[in-house]
Amino acid sequence: MAESPAPAWTRRTHTCGELRRGHVGASVTLNGWVHRRRDQGGLIFLDLRDRYGITQVAVNRDQNAEAHAAAARLRAEYVAAVTGQVRARPAGTANPNLSTGEVELGEIERVEILAASKPPPFEITSGANVDESVRLTYRYLDLRRERMRWLTELRFDITRVMREFLWGRGFLELETPTLIKTTPEGARDFIVPSRHHPGQAYALPQSPQQLKQLLMVSGLDRYFQLARCYRDEDLRADRFAEFTQLDLEMAFVEREDVMGLIDDLYLDIVRRCSNKRLLHEQFPRITYAQALERFGTDKVDLRFGLELQDVSAQAGGRGFRVFDAVLADGGMVKAVVVPGAAGYSRRQVNALQDVVKTHGAAGLATIALHADGSVRSPLERFFGRQGLLDAAQAAGAGAGDLVCLVADQPATVNAALAALRAHLGAQLELTDPNVLAFCWVVDYPLFERDEESGRLTFTHNPFCSPSDDSFELLYTDPERAGSKQYDLACNGHEIGGGSVRAHRAKDLHRIYEVMGFSEAEIEEQIGHMLRAFEYGAPPHGGIAMGLERIAMILGDTANLRDVTVFPKNQAGVDLMLGAPSVMEGEQLEELGLELGGSTQTT
Repeated sequence: MAESPAPAWTRRTHTCGELRRGHVGASVTLNGWVHRRRDQGGLIFLDLRDRYGITQVAVNRDQNAEAHAAAARLRAEYVAAVTGQVRARPAGTANPNLSTGEVELGEIERVEILAASKPPPFEITSGANVDESVRLTYRYLDLRRERMRWLTELRFDITRVMREFLWGRGFLELETPTLIKTTPEGARDFIVPSRHHPGQAYALPQSPQQLKQLLMVSGLDRYFQLARCYRDEDLRADRFAEFTQLDLEMAFVEREDVMGLIDDLYLDIVRRCSNKRLLHEQFPRITYAQALERFGTDKVDLRFGLELQDVSAQAGGRGFRVFDAVLADGGMVKAVVVPGAAGYSRRQVNALQDVVKTHGAAGLATIALHADGSVRSPLERFFGRQGLLDAAQAAGAGAGDLVCLVADQPATVNAALAALRAHLGAQLELTDPNVLAFCWVVDYPLFERDEESGRLTFTHNPFCSPSDDSFELLYTDPERAGSKQYDLACNGHEIGGGSVRAHRAKDLHRIYEVMGFSEAEIEEQIGHMLRAFEYGAPPHGGIAMGLERIAMILGDTANLRDVTVFPKNQAGVDLMLGAPSVMEGEQLEELGLELGGSTQTT
């Protein structure tokens, strides 16, 4: 027998977070989920919850036996409608933790069960940790939890501020296609085979890069969108296969125009969406070379010190074969000082060594400067006491400190010590989550050499312009050319990056030529852009800012999945929907595809 539809009176008049003392005496109807139920015999208390808050409902059997009987059938997560009068809570029973805590719904007229619920697989009402695979399988229940609802609303608030800010500055919000041609953006494309064009396929966009530049050629000089992007690459806690970015482009601009706009935008976001404190009201600008020298990475965290120090001059020529060999081969020795850690145990030092080894270093040497003036180090027989003191002084260490040294090629040293610095920042509680330290990194090289092929490739993207002071180097000595790239970092995360573009056809063609592309390959990859640039392309630049990344930082979570409503797990699997799924034979036949090897299941 079919269930009867809910009666008309069940339509809510107020939300569960709306009622205040000013509503006392009003007759209202609330709809929501049963958050908690407390049965005291003749009196049943319900906490009714919706997205907006919680209201306490008191159902008295002596006042309405029928409503009391209906309330007795309610259980956690049932959906209910309740009509009653708003009244002040009795003296001493107000709940200061609820926005509705001074009132309750009493004198209940009707209670209707709108939908029953099975016992949920985890507690909705508590903040207890739940296995992530369970949370993702039942994501629609996970999103009912207060923390997840808050993170979801935070993400919306950020997008609202972004839109309002850019609309107010003359930007057009435009949509670019999500079925496009494969583009050279640095990661693998997700491919979508075409049924109507057998043997051919679309790609899902890694970004709208080429399309937004073509919009500049069209004369639509200020564009933005909240763009869905797709990259078929290995997943991490702070990287997804599909994500959303604020994508924008501006014509007739230089680097500072774009960076200044983003400065103002992110100051607006922080002020309107967060209670966190800004370390700098004016975001500092440091060069890429300075970032590597001081922090070992361009994902700069300015909330604490522990900066890297080059001690190559003090470490070489001491007879320690490892250091001498590295320096002779063009490598370096750098150090990080751990304050107050001279007394670390062997186990604690080994833990630090594991960090640098995980990030490519062969090992870690230490110098402990004890408060009593003694010095302890495995390097002592090579350096002698004074040599150890010289190296420690060059690193900026003082009494009670521990100096951690790594020797290798610059890229390896920087990566290992950057990881160690981040580890120490968290371990020593130097990374205050209530502080936001934004920082621009500028003056990147235009090209870098690919370790596997030995060829030059783009440092960030192939559409970046050479810097003004090295423009001619693009044609004479491209490996030395600088770029107009700029990245914004915050608290050790890259949250966005962009550049002023190479807007002349010959310069863009030259960039691809330097990277070893043949004329046929250049035509295949960017022929449409080169032709467009021949029709008057304005100077232009833009940026892409990760939406999930800033929401993650403002939301005090280390996982992008927490700020994505329906994310996939670490393996790229949607546990709720069961995707990816096996393609059926009929689908394969329609697309003209054959699968090699054994059929894979999720």
